[in-house]
Amino acid sequence: MTMHTGENEQGLKKVIDMTRMIAIAVLLIHCYYYCYVAFEAWQLTSKISDQVLKDISHTGLLNGFMKSKLIALAFLLLSVLGVKGRKSEKLNYRTAFAYLITGLFLYLTSGFILYINSLSATALAAAYISITGTGFILILTGGGLLTRIIKRKLKSDVFNKGNETFPQEERLVTNAYSLNLPARYKLKSQTRNSWINFVNARRGILIMGSPGSGKSYFVVENFIRQIIERGMALFVFDHKFPELSTLTYNCFLKHRNKYPRGTAYYSINFTKPELSHQCNPIHPATLLNLTSAIESSRSLLLSMNRTWVNKQGDFFIESPINLLAAVIWFLRKYRDGMYCTLPHAIELLHVEYEKLFTVLNTETEISTLINPFIQLYKDDDMETLGNQVVSVKIPLGRISSPEFYYILSGDDFSLDINNPKAPKIFCLGNDPQSQEALAPLMSLYVDRLNKIINQPGRYPCAQVCDEFASIRATSVMKTIATGRSNNIITVIAVQDYSQLKLMYSKEEAEVIFNITGNIISGQVSGETAKLLSDRFAKTFQERESISVNSGDTSISRSKQLEVAVPASTISSLSSGEFVGLVADNPDELIELKTFHAMVVNDHAAISKENQNYLPLSIIRKIDQKEINTIQQIIKQDVQDIVDAVMEEVLNDPGKAGLVVKERKN
Repeated sequence: MTMHTGENEQGLKKVIDMTRMIAIAVLLIHCYYYCYVAFEAWQLTSKISDQVLKDISHTGLLNGFMKSKLIALAFLLLSVLGVKGRKSEKLNYRTAFAYLITGLFLYLTSGFILYINSLSATALAAAYISITGTGFILILTGGGLLTRIIKRKLKSDVFNKGNETFPQEERLVTNAYSLNLPARYKLKSQTRNSWINFVNARRGILIMGSPGSGKSYFVVENFIRQIIERGMALFVFDHKFPELSTLTYNCFLKHRNKYPRGTAYYSINFTKPELSHQCNPIHPATLLNLTSAIESSRSLLLSMNRTWVNKQGDFFIESPINLLAAVIWFLRKYRDGMYCTLPHAIELLHVEYEKLFTVLNTETEISTLINPFIQLYKDDDMETLGNQVVSVKIPLGRISSPEFYYILSGDDFSLDINNPKAPKIFCLGNDPQSQEALAPLMSLYVDRLNKIINQPGRYPCAQVCDEFASIRATSVMKTIATGRSNNIITVIAVQDYSQLKLMYSKEEAEVIFNITGNIISGQVSGETAKLLSDRFAKTFQERESISVNSGDTSISRSKQLEVAVPASTISSLSSGEFVGLVADNPDELIELKTFHAMVVNDHAAISKENQNYLPLSIIRKIDQKEINTIQQIIKQDVQDIVDAVMEEVLNDPGKAGLVVKERKN
């Protein structure tokens, strides 16, 4: 192995200098020989030089006008090859070749000057020597510039996009539960076609993206189309009714033949009752035990009071939840659940304390839930009791409108969308303008639905929850974790991770983010972008650096393991451009799980399809008077329940102990 020492460099420099001096010497001899008359006129000849010239001519060097000139040029070019000057990025080939070509032209064509007869011999010689010398110097300058040019300049990719590209899955991999998106991606300077294959969609899909990133148009809508094409039961939470509902309805009509007989489309929308079916989320058939009532109460109240989420377990949080659960369970047990609806529960809560607690006290299963309230009432601690009861009454009062009562009290369908005997397509419509009032009801529906569908032996189904962070449905987490074995695909879409933490606790948001096996994200920033970037694998990327000093310029290149998709890249994605990670199956391995691609939509076909969509059909024609009548019927039902129970207790000596009365001091 040769060592590059100072001695080697000095030796090389001497060889280069000697080669250049040979070139100069040969050129001087050439000029002296072919311009001898002029040198003689200038009195620059001597007997010694003439003798030397005569001896040199015998070697054949001066045979032919161009021979010696070309030999001098060859030695000059050899000397240029070994030149080591300080390299610079500012130098370019255009300048170097301009010097070189001009020099060669002057050097090789200068001989034609000697054929001009109108000038004297000395003038011709002076012109010839000047032009030849100028060409010689230009060749030397151009060659020196060529050796100083940096052969591979630093890459002009300012944002390092080319380095961050990586191979992606180009195969289309499908199965009975897969969801697939056609895409295009960059690999270095090439644009290639690819597929984003969610072959194991049952492990959950989390979609993220800020407003306008295209998560609904490019991802959610495509998923809904594919799910219906496969003939699966489907629940859609339509945050901006009727966008997704109209799409779902028309896709179902188009592929109705792929579903079993009896499959039907159902829709709930609180702002347009004529387009809505009626559905009781706490139908007695779905409340199998007291725990179900407590879970329903928790879902409803925690979504109404977001500050309670991080205080679960506190007395002032659990007490209102227990009170509402007690009311629900009482209605579930009374006359086999004939009046077990949320409107009836709300009205019963507004009954005066003495009657309310007496009525609830008749149901032994809820005695532990209502005992603290009864004790407060008997002890005349009305301030504490009032705070607890008001914590339930005030938020429930927001949903005590006639329209809400109308939809919540009916039984057009049940939430078991994956019932093998009667699969359903169910769209739950939200209105962003009434978000605060509707969120609790939306949360209750989604929570109850997930409790019901996540059972073995059911029809394959999927749920697509757009703007999932606008509701609070913790049971979805369990469906993501265990729904795979029950053939349930869960797709949830949020704008940002911080949104999840607003509606859910930090711990719950982390669970949702971490247990989903598939992630696809459009443009997000901040903490969300960092969390996503950390999830992606690292790739080997080229790194370059340039070092300039007084003696030399050097470029170093290396490969380092860097993040494939940095947070800064995720923060600057275009609309329709997504990054993410897919999960595979043991028998369908996908080596290239990470993707960074532009989802391809056939915009013309989608636009044409949208124009042909049928509007949602009117479920039933109902006027405001009929809706108000239903509310009055519910109020009368509750009054009848209270009167009947009170009469039964007061007329039965054996139940006298159930009557709750305030203690008199």
